[in-house]
Amino acid sequence: MTNNNPFLNAQKQLKGAIEILNNPLYTSKLEVISNPKRILEISIPVKMDNWEIKVFTGFRSQHNDARGPFKGGIRFHPDVTRDEVKALSVWMSFKCSVVDIPLWGWKGWVIVDPKVLSITELERLSRWYVRELYKYIGPEVDVPAPDVNTTPQIMAWMMDEYSKLVWVYSPWSFTGKPLTSGGSKWRGRSTAQWWAYVLQKYLELIWDELNWKSFIVQWAWNAWLTFAEILTDLWAKLIWISDSKWWIYNKKWLNLKEIISLKNDRKSVVDYSDGEKVSNEKILELACDILVPAALENQIVAENANNITAKLILELANWPVVPEADTILFSKNIAVIPDILANSWWVMVSYFEQVQNNTNFYWDEEEVDSKLKTKIQKATVDVFNKAKEHKVPLRTGAYVISAKRILDAMNDRYENI
Repeated sequence: MTNNNPFLNAQKQLKGAIEILNNPLYTSKLEVISNPKRILEISIPVKMDNWEIKVFTGFRSQHNDARGPFKGGIRFHPDVTRDEVKALSVWMSFKCSVVDIPLWGWKGWVIVDPKVLSITELERLSRWYVRELYKYIGPEVDVPAPDVNTTPQIMAWMMDEYSKLVWVYSPWSFTGKPLTSGGSKWRGRSTAQWWAYVLQKYLELIWDELNWKSFIVQWAWNAWLTFAEILTDLWAKLIWISDSKWWIYNKKWLNLKEIISLKNDRKSVVDYSDGEKVSNEKILELACDILVPAALENQIVAENANNITAKLILELANWPVVPEADTILFSKNIAVIPDILANSWWVMVSYFEQVQNNTNFYWDEEEVDSKLKTKIQKATVDVFNKAKEHKVPLRTGAYVISAKRILDAMNDRYENI
């Protein structure tokens, strides 16, 4: 049976990459790089609107800082395991490394359903999170960013609280902020545009293009809809799309503008006028050129990998394909563009935001997009060539590149671990 523990899967992928590198200096540090440097667990007291004091639990896993400050998102979500937080911090290190920026992974989490909090309770929680952690974060140490259920507004509150605590206005202490608080232009559009750049570059490398390719997107919301819109503008055909309730299908094409209108009106895709409604069972196994798992983890596992018929998989969710499934798909010549490459867009834009904050000089949208495109296209070429060199899946190629960069920095800085 498939092991769905994300932290063990991350360690397994890392071990495989280091074995390919086959260097005693790297192998000797496997245990060090396989575990977070520091895991913090904090209690966050918040005065609720009814004057009750409620204590929330927060985590912060700081994986590796060999090449620069820690970097990663803060999630506000009721469901979390310690291993999940650890795994996300490891993956963040590799996302930073594969696109070659001087930041390294961490992940923060508060166990809370933010939907049940008032705006004032949410602000108190955000500020108290910083109060409990500010000695362990900062522009030279650890730079937080938004993640699931955290917003630019929350980042602005956190940046403001940190600035008060250190007595210096510090826009560079948090990223993902509103433009009025030192945020970067193009951040919203950059998500979907990054995914499109990755996909286009990969297809170019295999002498192919998007024209009339059919694709399936496993989540009809926000950036995923924008991504689908970019692909349809490039003459790809959206034939399946889902939300949390149902999938809809039209073998010719789906009218994306109508779907976007439905979601803006808070309706389900089942209200679409010209599509077949189907349940979520077996949906990932349907025929298409490009499959985009963009919702949940552990979607393609050993038990269903043999049934996948897509020609290419683009991972926009975190770890939707487990290691055992990777092996099966590779044997079937189904390429998987891995999450650590495809989903590294936001850390790149966060890095751009830090650079702009540090110089106090802000770029226009065209400059951000140009730099973004340059970085992701180079990273995609690097991963493609490394995978081809070692005759391994793209994910393994990405891990080989990332692991070597991290381990080289560790060897240069602290040889005698």
